[in-house]
Amino acid sequence: MKKVAITLIILVFFAFAQYGFGKEAPSRVISLVPVITQIIFAIGAEVSLKGIPYQSVYPPGTERISNVGGFFSPSVKAIKALKPDVIFLSPIHESVKERFKNGECRLNIIDIQNIQDLYDHIDLLGTVFRKPEEAKKLKDRIRSRLEMIEKKVTKIPDAKRKRVIRIIGQDSSMGQDGIMIPGDDSFQNELITAAGGIPPQLGRKGNTISITKEEWVTFNPQVIYGCGSDRKLATELYDLPGWKDVDAVKEEKIFYFPCTLASTASTGTGLFVSWLSATIYGEAFSKKTDQILPEEIFQSRELHLALDYVKNARISTSWIHDFENKTLIIDFNEPLTVVSTLEGERTGMEAVGNHFSPPPCWGLSHKSGLKGERDRVYGVIGKSDKTSAFLFTGADMDHLAIVKERFKEMEVYALVTAGVTSNAVRMSQDMAGFYEPGTINILILPNMRLSARAMTRAIISATEAKTAALQDLDVRSSYTPLLNQATGTGTDNILVVQGTGTPIDNAGGHSKMGELIAKAVYSGVKEAVYKQNGITEKRNVFRRLMERGISISELVFSDQAYKEKNANLAASLEELLLQPVYASFLETTFAASDDYEKGLITDLNAHEVTCRSMADKIAGAKIDEMKDLLPVDKLPPVLQMALNAMVNGLLNKYPNREE
Repeated sequence: MKKVAITLIILVFFAFAQYGFGKEAPSRVISLVPVITQIIFAIGAEVSLKGIPYQSVYPPGTERISNVGGFFSPSVKAIKALKPDVIFLSPIHESVKERFKNGECRLNIIDIQNIQDLYDHIDLLGTVFRKPEEAKKLKDRIRSRLEMIEKKVTKIPDAKRKRVIRIIGQDSSMGQDGIMIPGDDSFQNELITAAGGIPPQLGRKGNTISITKEEWVTFNPQVIYGCGSDRKLATELYDLPGWKDVDAVKEEKIFYFPCTLASTASTGTGLFVSWLSATIYGEAFSKKTDQILPEEIFQSRELHLALDYVKNARISTSWIHDFENKTLIIDFNEPLTVVSTLEGERTGMEAVGNHFSPPPCWGLSHKSGLKGERDRVYGVIGKSDKTSAFLFTGADMDHLAIVKERFKEMEVYALVTAGVTSNAVRMSQDMAGFYEPGTINILILPNMRLSARAMTRAIISATEAKTAALQDLDVRSSYTPLLNQATGTGTDNILVVQGTGTPIDNAGGHSKMGELIAKAVYSGVKEAVYKQNGITEKRNVFRRLMERGISISELVFSDQAYKEKNANLAASLEELLLQPVYASFLETTFAASDDYEKGLITDLNAHEVTCRSMADKIAGAKIDEMKDLLPVDKLPPVLQMALNAMVNGLLNKYPNREE
C-alpha cells in the first residue's frame, strides 16, 4: 500500500507542479486512452474533451467529439489542429510524445495495470478537473460492486471454485502449438480472482503469454471467456485435438463479453466482475438464501404522463439477485384492456410497465424462464400477474425515451427502451437461435379509447416506425453486418393500452392515430438507441466501419507480404479517412453496397470508374495498374472496390512508406 500511495502522490505532484494543473482545470483536452475518456465523462468533465480516437465509442456523447485517428496510430496533425492544453496518452504513443515534448501542452502518460491504478487515476482526474466529489462517488460505486461480489464468493467453498481462463484471439494457425492468454500478473487474472475464479498460474508474467496444449490440458479450464475476435478462436477450439478435451469445451461453458468491459480497467470494472462472477456461479446468485441484500425497492423516481387514466408513473430501483434492477411502473385509475406481443390480450389490467435486468442477471433470468423471472419481479414491486402486464428488457431504464405526439385533442405517448448492439437482426435474412426478454420495448398509451381492431393495427404502425428508425440510423444486423441493416432485435415487444375517452377504431397508416403512434415510436426508438448505444445519424466513418465488423489493420495486414512492406499503411488509411472528402466517399459506398446486395444496383462499372478516380486523387497521379491488394472474400464487392482503391492510392503516393 505504501508503494501505491507514493505512486499517487508522484502522479499528483507531476500533474500539479510540472504542468500547472493547480491553477485551473484544463479546457482543451485530448484523451487517447479510452478508459480516461470514460472517467472524464463519468465525473462530468466531458465539456473539456476536444479529441479522442475512433475506438472511444462509450459512453454516449463521444460521437460529438472530434476524431484524431486510431488508438494505435493517432494523427499528430489532427491533434495539433485542436490546440490542446493537455494530452492524456498511453506509453505506446511515442510519436505524440515526441511531437509535443517541447512543452506547448501538458502530457500525462497513463498506464493502468490493475484495479488500484484505476482508483488512483480516478482520484487524479477528480483533482485535475475540480471534480473530487464526483470522482469519489465513481470510485465508491466500483468498489461497492466489488465488495458485494467478494461477500458472495466468500461463501463458495474452495473445493467448488471454478478454474477460469481468458483467451485472446489469434488465428487458427496457432491452435496446434499454443494460444494467447493473460500472464500471471495481468489485470485480466486480477478480474478472474475478484470474480471468485481460479486463473492459471504458469510462472510467466505479462499482459499476454502463450499457453501450450499440455499446459492447457493440465489446467483443464471449467470456464473460458473472451470478447470480440476471441469468439473465432473459441469456436475453433471445439475442433482442435487436445484443446477441445477440457471441461469448459465439453460442457460448452464458453462466454463472450463486451470488449470495453473485458479487456481493460474501466468505469465498468465493477459491472464486469459482477457479470463474470454471476456467469461462473449462477446457482449461488440464484438462491435467495445466498443473497447479501434484501429483495426490495429502495428508491423511486416519479414520471409525469398527462393521461386521465394514469394514477401515477415511476421508475423504481430494487435489489434482485443482489443487483440493481429498474422497473417502469404505470398504475391506472381503473382496470383497462391491453394488447401485448409478449402475453396477448389482457383484460382487467391495473398496471403496465417495463422491467430492466442488468447484465449479471441475464443468465439467471434465462435459467428461471420468463414466468419465474416475472413472478420474482412482481413479488418485489408488489404486483400480481393477474392484474399487471409488463415487458422485460436488458436496456437500462435510465435510458428510457418518453415521446408525446398530439393533433388537436388526440394524444399518444410512446415509452421506449432500446439496445441494438448485441442481437439486432434483419428478418427474412438472419437465422433464429435463442430467446431472451425484449431488447426494443415499446409501450403505447393513447388518450383515446382504442377498439380491439385499432389496438392490433397500432402494433403494425409501431413496428413499421421502429424499423424505419433503425433503417434511417443504419443499425447493422449483429449476424450479417457487412450485408444487412437490422429490422429489429429479434426479441422486441410492444404493449398497447386501450385508453379511455373518444372511441377510435383505426390506428393504421392512413389514420391520424396511426400517424401519431408512428411519429412517437420513430422518435422514441432513435432517442432510446442513442441513450443506450450512442448511435446517431452523424457518427463518424470509423465507427460505421467497426459496426460492419471491418478492421482497417486486419484488412491491410491480411497479406503477410504487405504487412512487412508497408508497416504504416493502416495509419495512413486512418489519417486519410479523417479528411471529409474521403470519409464521404466511403460513406456513400456504404449505401451503394447495401443497395447492390438488395439487387437495386446491378452494374458496378460507374462505381469502378469512381474508385479509380479516387485512387488517382489519393496518389496525386494517374495509376497505371490497379492491384487487388485486399482479400476479395472478406468484403462485399462494392466495399472491396472502394477500400482497395484507397489502399492502391496510398501505396502509389508512399511507395516506400516503411521508411
